[in-house]
Amino acid sequence: MCGIWALFGSDECLSIQVTSAMKISHRGPDAFRFENVNGFTNCCFGFHRLAIVDQLHGMQPLRVKKFPFLWLCYNGEIYNHHALQKEFDFDCQTKMDGEVLLHLYEQFGIQKMAAMLDGVFAFVLLDTANRKVFLGRDTYGVRPLFKLFTDHGFLAVCSEAKGLTEITHSMPSEASLIPFLPGHVETFDLKASGKVESVGLDCFHCCTREPAHALYDAVQLTSGFEEEAVKSNIRLLFENAVRKRLMAQRRIGCLLSGGLDSSLVAATLVKLAKEEKLLYPIQTFAIGSEDSPDILAARQVAAHIGSEHHEVNFSAEEGIQAMKEVIFHLETYDITTVRASI
Repeated sequence: MCGIWALFGSDECLSIQVTSAMKISHRGPDAFRFENVNGFTNCCFGFHRLAIVDQLHGMQPLRVKKFPFLWLCYNGEIYNHHALQKEFDFDCQTKMDGEVLLHLYEQFGIQKMAAMLDGVFAFVLLDTANRKVFLGRDTYGVRPLFKLFTDHGFLAVCSEAKGLTEITHSMPSEASLIPFLPGHVETFDLKASGKVESVGLDCFHCCTREPAHALYDAVQLTSGFEEEAVKSNIRLLFENAVRKRLMAQRRIGCLLSGGLDSSLVAATLVKLAKEEKLLYPIQTFAIGSEDSPDILAARQVAAHIGSEHHEVNFSAEEGIQAMKEVIFHLETYDITTVRASI
């Protein structure tokens, strides 16, 4: 989890605006960078980093020598970055999974770039050569992204709404602050003044259609709807969904409630970690009140699969006390989401 923040066409001093970027510092405890855009003094990027892949060269905004006019700030994981790099023979400068976005954009354009990504992501891509700004978010909206946009072309973007609520602008009326649509990319023209104009919002993938990246997937499914074929395909897809998430260069663990879903994920993760010869035991984490059904069930599952298990217990009073902070970070009052997050 990283935090991205960007402004285009700010009328306020950037040294004042950047204080808003610090409201999402919890998203990236490893490093922070604030960078102005060359030639556009009222445009800038802010980035809070949680280092997962390429700890040496992974700071953002990402820029590479081959494309000095491209600036990328993104949050997420691109599971098929190695496959795409190999398929199109990209000469990558770093080991970051996100660098493949720059190469895909330069070769195919923004629409196909987004459609070919197998992963969870939210990004801001700036092309100073063609005076374009692009926003994008994964199909299911796993990674959050919010935008603040005014009628006179001021654009602010952040991983969380709280990083935009105190942004100042010169418009007398309130600016629009909305979550960015999952499965879409939006294109803006960047004017010489640093202001932007939205010129298109396009859907790059619908969840009812096969994704474009499936052409480059390594998983080969069995055709037909016979029972054994369906069972085999479910197993292959499920195991592949867990396997591709082993790409992190940090230690991997998972939440375990003892229910069917989390138990299957944890058991498969432990199995694949052994196959991949990871140098550490997989950790599992159970959270709940002491000796609650979830805690007891998770304890049994962890003992069966051989994970390094941890339990976090809290009382009803502690749950109530945490509610305000939980809602602050979730940015929603949805009952089910709040209850699950506490």
